[in-house]
Amino acid sequence: MIGKTLAHYEITELIGKGGMGEVYRARDTKLERDVAIKILPREMSGDPERIARFRREARTLASLQHNNVASIYGFEDTADARFLVMELVEGEDLEQRVARGPIPVEEAADIARQIAAGLEVAHDSSVMHRDLKPANVKISPDGVVKILDFGLARAWLGDAEENVDPAHSPTITAAMTQAGTILGTAAYMSPEQARGKRVDRRADIWAFGVILVEMLRGQTLFPGETVSDTLAAVLKTEIDLSTLPRDTPSGLRSLIERCLDRNPGTRLRDIGEARVTLERPLGSAPVQTNGRPTHRGRMFLFGALAGVILGTM
Repeated sequence: MIGKTLAHYEITELIGKGGMGEVYRARDTKLERDVAIKILPREMSGDPERIARFRREARTLASLQHNNVASIYGFEDTADARFLVMELVEGEDLEQRVARGPIPVEEAADIARQIAAGLEVAHDSSVMHRDLKPANVKISPDGVVKILDFGLARAWLGDAEENVDPAHSPTITAAMTQAGTILGTAAYMSPEQARGKRVDRRADIWAFGVILVEMLRGQTLFPGETVSDTLAAVLKTEIDLSTLPRDTPSGLRSLIERCLDRNPGTRLRDIGEARVTLERPLGSAPVQTNGRPTHRGRMFLFGALAGVILGTM
């Protein structure tokens, strides 16, 4: 592909491969700018109904305009390929950054805040990511975080009417060896997603919590030699937050606990709450859920009230 021209895009470099296609750096000869183009797999693009749905979804994704979400510029259909034209985000991905070791608390909290801000604008538009993981988060040289590949899994595979087997989950990505096999993504699947149940934006919140822990620890939260091992860990392994750095603020620990609740009914329900928490001093800010303070927050309020009463006696 390198050296070829698709429409008015000159392909210059392969920059990534995954289950959703190959990604190339290309030159937009009309607007004189570099872009990323994702060439969709031929085996996934022969269904007219799927293509029509993808076009509809691509329009929705293109409407997500936010500093922390990589933009989609267009969907092109040529004789040689169908491809998305996307914002080219320079820098390393979060997977590469975590591979170098634990990220200092303040830096990790800032990255998490930007991820939460990007998720929030998408969720407010009823768009889920469904495949949030470090490899889909880019950090520019000036520290701006960009979330990649928003909603592409749903755009291709849609929403199943029935429960689906995890082996055919929309999260088919980077380390894939054949269609329908999950590799490299299972560690970020929520428990309900791992069970093949229908999911909502709380699945993204779970993945956000996993990423936050991995940034602080510098290692995978749910390791496994096989996909089955990893899924079993997601479903059953105790999440031991005592392995977090000792200087992890209480507010950050509380946020992680709420994100990594295996019961979606009691998990943090709104990623906007995570963003607000990360914008406050983390040592003292209680995590709010559904407008109600946490146990730690209630104890603080009760103590303050008792102090006021005693002070008036």
